[in-house]
Amino acid sequence: MKERKNSILIVDDQASNINVLIHLLRDEYTLHVAKEGSVAIDLASRHAPDLILLDILMSDMDGYEVLRQLRAIAATQNIPIIFITGLDSQEDEERGLSMNVADYISKPFSPTIVKLRVRNQIRMINYMREIERLGMTDALTGLSNRRSFNDALEKEWARAIREQQPLSLIMLDIDKFKNYNDTYGHQHGDVVLQTLANVLNTTIRRPADFIARWGGEEFVILLPMTDENGALQVAEKAREAMESSRIPHPDGFTTKATISAGVAGFVPDAGSVLDKFISEADKALYAAKEKGRNRVVSAGV
Repeated sequence: MKERKNSILIVDDQASNINVLIHLLRDEYTLHVAKEGSVAIDLASRHAPDLILLDILMSDMDGYEVLRQLRAIAATQNIPIIFITGLDSQEDEERGLSMNVADYISKPFSPTIVKLRVRNQIRMINYMREIERLGMTDALTGLSNRRSFNDALEKEWARAIREQQPLSLIMLDIDKFKNYNDTYGHQHGDVVLQTLANVLNTTIRRPADFIARWGGEEFVILLPMTDENGALQVAEKAREAMESSRIPHPDGFTTKATISAGVAGFVPDAGSVLDKFISEADKALYAAKEKGRNRVVSAGV
């Protein structure tokens, strides 16, 4: 897969400056260009570039006003901005830095300096994103972790209430996982967890659906715009796929593992309680265990 380039928005009303910056940066980055502040705000809102190179002196609105408006919009308020400008007084630089710009480059600029400062900012952006990604990802399975799931659940819960759309939750875990670990060892238990993660990634294919490792051998699946009947079908498909999977062992033989699942789904309203929604799915999972495991149980039954 081709690696995605970081994107940069260049904002300057002088064509000569734009052409120089395009020549310097086009090989490493995806570029967007605006010659007016109002256009820059629109492009930043639509494309969410990783970095903005912003001139201060422009015809329709100056860079300070562009910066102020960008910081007032949720989608653009955290985009790093480098001022590139002919204003070279200490007061101008202090004003820019006090408005939380990432860096300040004076014209006429050195091509080498521009490339290095842009590269440093992009490197920092990518590093912070990787730190954030690792903090939201389960290291063993590669799935989202519980913290990431909680964030997604709160957003989808609010949207389901606002739009009056169904929302469903599947809670599932591996049957008799402790016995499995005791029999085959914890390392092979990790292979089982990874196998289930792969099964879920294969069977849950809608982009809006959200899979996470809840903790231990327990996993959760959030299904926006899906009623309980639809969620039951998804859970059953995952159960069947796990039951038919063969899990390799280092000694050359294969083993099997099954899962049980509990499903809750409804259209929440302003009076609905999120914790109860989770609790209903958890109770349904417990009922699946009580009824013999390797099955799916609905909270509505």
